[in-house]
Amino acid sequence: MSEKCRIEKDSLGEVQVPIAAWYGAQTQRAIGNFPISGRRPDVDFVKAHIKIKRAAAVANNQPGWLADEQANAIVDACDKILAGEYLDQFVVDRFQAGAGTSHNMNSNEVIANIANVALGGEKGVYDRVNPNDHVNMGQSTNDTIPTAIRLAALAKLPRLVSSILAMADEYERIGHAEQDTVKSGRTHLQDAVPTTIGREFCAYAWTLRRAAINLENCRDPLCEIGLGGSAAGTGLNTSPDYSERAAETLSELCGENIRPAHDIAAQMQSMHDVMRLSSAIRDVTLELTRISNDMRLLASGPRTGLGEIMLPPVQPGSSIMPGKVNPVMFEMLNQVCYQVLGQDAAIGFMTQGGQLELNVMMPAMGSALFDAMDWLTNAVNAATEKNLKGIKIDRERCKAFLHASVGLATLLNTEIGYAAAAEVAKESEKSGRPVRDIVEERGLMSGDAFDAIVLKAARDGRIE
Repeated sequence: MSEKCRIEKDSLGEVQVPIAAWYGAQTQRAIGNFPISGRRPDVDFVKAHIKIKRAAAVANNQPGWLADEQANAIVDACDKILAGEYLDQFVVDRFQAGAGTSHNMNSNEVIANIANVALGGEKGVYDRVNPNDHVNMGQSTNDTIPTAIRLAALAKLPRLVSSILAMADEYERIGHAEQDTVKSGRTHLQDAVPTTIGREFCAYAWTLRRAAINLENCRDPLCEIGLGGSAAGTGLNTSPDYSERAAETLSELCGENIRPAHDIAAQMQSMHDVMRLSSAIRDVTLELTRISNDMRLLASGPRTGLGEIMLPPVQPGSSIMPGKVNPVMFEMLNQVCYQVLGQDAAIGFMTQGGQLELNVMMPAMGSALFDAMDWLTNAVNAATEKNLKGIKIDRERCKAFLHASVGLATLLNTEIGYAAAAEVAKESEKSGRPVRDIVEERGLMSGDAFDAIVLKAARDGRIE
């Protein structure tokens, strides 16, 4: 180590720690042990864990277990971190020892050093505020890390839901504006009965709103925490009523109804509520994948595809074909969705990967969940802002496809019967002539009357 260092000690012996670092010996060991992904911890997760440390100091101070000097110094240090200072001091790789002990000690050491310096001491000298004895009082990695994962997910959830609802709002806006834009429906990717752009896009909006509701329904179970379970869910070495007092402070810090789980041991063994959230994210991701595919199909062309919608050009689409524009935002959203589905699969494996009193897959589980939430939030926002808000509808293209569709013959079922309508359909398919022209030529009804039936069927699905 070429930079200037100070010497710290832990239970394994001496460790050289950079003088500038606010972390200590155990964090330094973790840096050397886990050079895996090169990714530092998620910021929401870091702040969630710091909120737990702050709440613990308050809870331990109330019965007199933690002296005022130490409690106040810890609270002040936590407040500085929550305000955005020292975030570069959380340095342990996302893939680390199963329970997350390295990250827990990273928090303990940074807080202790900030507190000690504020009290007139030096970094690395823990005579006034000790990382284990004071910052970690009444806690274990085993209850703070799963609690921090839940709190971080609660912090991210409103942003994800907001992005989904914003996309739904945009689909609904377009749907209302195009409620009379009749087009050919397609089932099995084949011509079908008429529908409207409005019906198609409003259906996307409704689906996304339902998915957002399912995401919101995951919020309350995440508020039930196992903090206070200590190492094995027994509450060993915790102060009286610690769980309740800490949860009360966390409720204030997080703006959520944080409360001790009915069985705190279960909330340390099981990550069911995290898996439930991941499943809800998977569900909306599957819908977003489908909708993105539809956008790419509807925008295909511009001459040899469907071309019923036109996506705003955001960048050149080819390094060799001049003038080519691709549906890049929805391609991006598709790719993110596939990555998110992979994260959900990993979370599923890790949910069942715990043993007995503890799930030891938590750091990677949390990382996968946080990535899924952040990536999807950002991707949906980008697709909405860069593409969806600028979509234009080619009404003439929709009309041309509509009148070329053999599916329009279905509208004649109640007028001339299925068999006769099938004959019209066969002639249209054989000759390539529109059903409207054949109907009018045979004297079955006027062109205007047929148009009225088409519009009514497309808008409300009923034929009178």
